[in-house]
Parts: sequence; structure tokens; C-alpha cells
Amino acid sequence: MVTVQILLRKVLGKNNSFFPVGMWFLSRVIIWTTMLLVTPNLSASSNWHWGIFDAWDGIHYRAIATTGYEFINDGKQHNLAFFPLFPFSIRVLMKLGLSFEVAGLVINNLAFLAALYYLHLWLKECYGTKIAQWGTAVLCCYPASMFTGVVYTEGLYLFLSTATLRAFDQKQYRWMALWGAMATATRPTGLALIPALIIASVKERRGAIAYIASLSTATGVLLFSLYCAIRFHDPLAFIAAQRGWRPSLGFDWQGWLNMLMQIAVGAKNWHFGWVENSSGFINDPWHPLIFSVITGGGYCLYYFRKSLTSAKIVYGFYALVLLLLIWANIDLINQLLNALMVLGGSYLLWCCRQQLTPVTVIYGFCGVGLLLASGGTISLSRLAYGIVPLSVAIGMLVSRHPRLGSFILGLFVALLGKLAVGFAQEQWVG
Repeated sequence: MVTVQILLRKVLGKNNSFFPVGMWFLSRVIIWTTMLLVTPNLSASSNWHWGIFDAWDGIHYRAIATTGYEFINDGKQHNLAFFPLFPFSIRVLMKLGLSFEVAGLVINNLAFLAALYYLHLWLKECYGTKIAQWGTAVLCCYPASMFTGVVYTEGLYLFLSTATLRAFDQKQYRWMALWGAMATATRPTGLALIPALIIASVKERRGAIAYIASLSTATGVLLFSLYCAIRFHDPLAFIAAQRGWRPSLGFDWQGWLNMLMQIAVGAKNWHFGWVENSSGFINDPWHPLIFSVITGGGYCLYYFRKSLTSAKIVYGFYALVLLLLIWANIDLINQLLNALMVLGGSYLLWCCRQQLTPVTVIYGFCGVGLLLASGGTISLSRLAYGIVPLSVAIGMLVSRHPRLGSFILGLFVALLGKLAVGFAQEQWVG
């Protein structure tokens, strides 16, 4: 991890137009090396095959691309819950002779490269080179960036939403309408762009063309709704299909309470009580102890940072990271990342609201609000990762504290590798 930290510092120190390409290539090396070379050596049953790239949601994209949508309003899980642009793009490439896996990987990875290019260009125009580089590095190294290297929609949606936001700030309304319409046809969170663009237009007192272009971004979801009306005789069938994945709408306070308590005291202690039997022993004494060591150790390193040498801080930080990696299973890491990206990212977005452009802040909070109102806590970290203003806010923070930023990127890379291993082993990684 120290070597990764040095590499990141060298890459961050370069000020040229190839920076997004370099960061993209570095993240691809980490993800694919872990999945293709490391994972097969961890288990005799983990052999290389294309299927490691299209587990979980990839199965549904394959079904849509090959046989089309299916839906019955019975409250069960149906693939109509997945928006059409990504599987449609895969189908086009499959018609040209590519396999499903190759087509999905090409689209997602190249779209992510385009997303990094647009993000770097947008941030450089608005905030300068330093913040542009750190924001790009955060988006590349955050653990959920693993999904930009497999058959998922993360790369495509990040590109389209980032291009939409940049076009708004540059007053390029035709491009904004085009990118926005494609974004609303890619993911449900794209719907947050519509009110965000309208509110930002009002706040900045833009002309009528801005309102027309903002409303035009709804074209993607309206066309999907038209398809649902023709095929399933219900223009809102894609919303009804979401109930199979998130049965109840509204803020899931019980789910959040369970998640936060499992992080702090452990799943066994929270669900089954502290005492296992009449002997009086704690069900899982190690979880709260190790959690206290990691959080307390991290606070001490920060509080006494001026009194400690650089070597002590580096070794202390990575000792805590190593302890976290050894101790935490995939479920706990998913919960930690949920809390970090949604709560931590929203807090940083609020703290940076005066420095960020209005549309960045508004879209960030509209996106988070949509996630919180959707019900449930499953996949929140991955979905929040697709809301690019949260990564921008983290990048703005670490740009002010490069030393802290190097540590955070090192932690992100370590967790990125662990999630890549979990995904390749077909574990649920959010």
C-alpha cells in the first residue's frame, strides 16, 4: 500500500492532459489484476472465466440484451427495473459480432474513461488543476469504481451525468439536453438531474432556453415510459417493477439503524443480543473491541499528528488499514462504504457548498434525497458513487490536505482490491 501511495503521489504531481488516462489505466490495472490474477490463487474453485465480469446485475442486463424485458406486476423481481440504454448499447455491439461480456466491458470502461476526461475538464475550468486532479483520483480509486470495470452501468451513467452538469455550467444547452436525456434512460438516479437543472436555472436566473433544455432531459425516461405503455399497457410499469427490489418507498430508518448498529457493535450482538447463553459471555466480543481500536487509533493519529513523525503516522495508518482488511468481511465493508459515501459525502458536499457551482450542489442533494426516499439500504454506496458531486466534494477536501488525501486514496485502493476479489468470487459487494 505504501508503494501505491507513492505511485499516486507521482501521478498526482503531473500536470498534463493525460492525467485522466493515467488514472483510468491505473484503476483498470488494480481491478483486473486483482480479479484475474489474485483471486484464482485464493481458491481452487476460482478459475478464470468471462462470467466473473457479469455477476449479479450483469445477469439481468444479459437477459434484456438477448431476450428483452419481462414484467408481471406481482411484487417480485423483474428486469424491467433496469433502464434500457446500457443493455440496448450492448445489443448493438453484439449485432456487430462481439460477445455480451466483451460488449459490456467495452462500453462501461470506455464510458468511464470519457467520464474521467469530462470530469477533469469540468473541474479544471471551474476550480483549477489541483482540485481537478484530486477529484479525478477520488472517482478512480473509490472502492465502488470496481463496478466501472465489469458489466455494470456505472461508467456510462457517470459519463452522461458529468457531461450534463458540465454542459449546464458551460451553457451548452443542446449538449445538456442530449446527455441528460441519455442519462435519464440509463439509471433511475438520472431522474434527479431534472429537478436539479430546473432549480439551478431558477437560482442562476437563466433564460427560457435553460428551462426548455432542463425539461428536455426527461426525454429518455419518457421514451422508456412510452415503451412500457405499449409493451405492458402501463406507462409507469418501470416504477412498479422497482417494488420487487425495494418493496417500500420512503426513508428506511429501521434499515439505517440496523446498518449503523451492526457497524458499531457487530451483527451478532445487535441481532441476537449481547449475551449468548447463561454463561454470560458476550456473543461477539471482538467486533466492538476492534472497532474501538480502529476508530480510536485513527482519531489519535489525527489528534497527535503534529507531535508524531511522518514515518509513525504512515505506519500507524496502514497498520489500522491492515487490521480493517483482515477483520472486516464483505458485508461489513459494504455497510461502512454506505455510511461513508451517503452520510460522509453529503456532509462534505454541504461544507463545500459555497465553493461548488449551484448545479453541482443541487444535483448532489437531489440524488442523495432520491436514494434515501427509495427505501432500503442495499447498494447505497454504489448508487451514491454514481452521484458525481459527492466525489467532487471529497476531492475538494483532500486537495486542501494532500497528506490526508494520500492516506485516503491508499485506503480506497486497498478496499477496491478487496471488493474486486469479492465480486470475482460472486459475493455480494453492493
